[in-house]
Amino acid sequence: MKKETGCTQYTVIKVRLHPTAEQADLIEKTFGSCRYLWNKMLTDVQEFYAATDLHYVPTPACYKKEAPFLKEVDSQALCAVHQNLRKAFLDFFRNPAAFQYPKFKTKKAQKDSFTVYCRPYHTGPSIRITESGIQMPKLGVLPANLYRKPPRNASLRFVTVTKTKSGKYFCSITFSCETKKPAEIVPAPERTLGLNYSLTRFYVDSEGGSPEQPQLARSSGKLAKMQRKLSRMEYGSKNYEEQLQKVRLQYEHIANQRRDFIHKESRRIANAWDAVCVRETDLVALTQKLRQMGGKNTGFGMFRLCLQYKLEQQGKRYIVVDRLAPTAKTCHECGNVNEELTTYDRIWICPNCGAVVSREVNAARNIRDMGLAQLKKTERGAA
Repeated sequence: MKKETGCTQYTVIKVRLHPTAEQADLIEKTFGSCRYLWNKMLTDVQEFYAATDLHYVPTPACYKKEAPFLKEVDSQALCAVHQNLRKAFLDFFRNPAAFQYPKFKTKKAQKDSFTVYCRPYHTGPSIRITESGIQMPKLGVLPANLYRKPPRNASLRFVTVTKTKSGKYFCSITFSCETKKPAEIVPAPERTLGLNYSLTRFYVDSEGGSPEQPQLARSSGKLAKMQRKLSRMEYGSKNYEEQLQKVRLQYEHIANQRRDFIHKESRRIANAWDAVCVRETDLVALTQKLRQMGGKNTGFGMFRLCLQYKLEQQGKRYIVVDRLAPTAKTCHECGNVNEELTTYDRIWICPNCGAVVSREVNAARNIRDMGLAQLKKTERGAA
């Protein structure tokens, strides 16, 4: 009898926190202590490496004598800083091309955060979900809007508290549960979708469709007006600070709109298709290209990640095609490669068969066909 394989599935629920003045003060102290500890440990690691050519990350207990304020905050948050720095060094030395060398943290970061891990056998106060909020060590019960229940038979793993630039507090609660691995679905050509990234339309699929984002366009226009008004104010004045807060809130509003659009669109595609083929994209080069053209980040990288895990949760395929493949220059009708095609040619006529080709739709169809061919080749090799 074949044994069913299981897998660990993680679920994250992000909620808004409404701490009291005392709780907010302790949260701020925890932010500062974690930042101080990270920078202090990073400095000592660099000095130790320069002297011995070895890497050793000291524990948080070594710093509590010279910095007594570390005793006021939760020790689990400090331990998480130690583990994160150790992991950052291990990732960098294992793969320097993919991971950067750990950097010092500054107060001017986009958001402050700290993480507390839930230990089932911990003798102190544990982290747990209550009717009115989240029970955390030293902080007590943090009032929260618990709009969603965790999955059944899920165990709480860790909690991350963050503060945005606008002054809002959030808490990301991570659960894990053992689930059966979904059966893999063999995709058919008619149930496979190809996606081609578009600077102006976010993406164009192999069916010729593309999503609409009217709300993001209106919000971006409103943000531009706020920024122009801010630029005419005296730096540091009361009106300047009030307008700056409005700009920060608008930035968060746009980020929330983009995140909502990405999750809804990726869920719609994952439910409607058995396989999705995308082209491998260099996100660094893409960001540079957007800056040169005066555009803004559309979140396509986040969209691909969301689409991938939502497909894999259902046993469906997420296929990545080589970014060097001539998807735009290849005519989908006859397979001829038009080497004379330029970036500005959006609609062109194939010199071989005479077909009128739309550049983005043609590229999406080629991505779909190349992805299916790549999948068949992989399956033959595995057989």
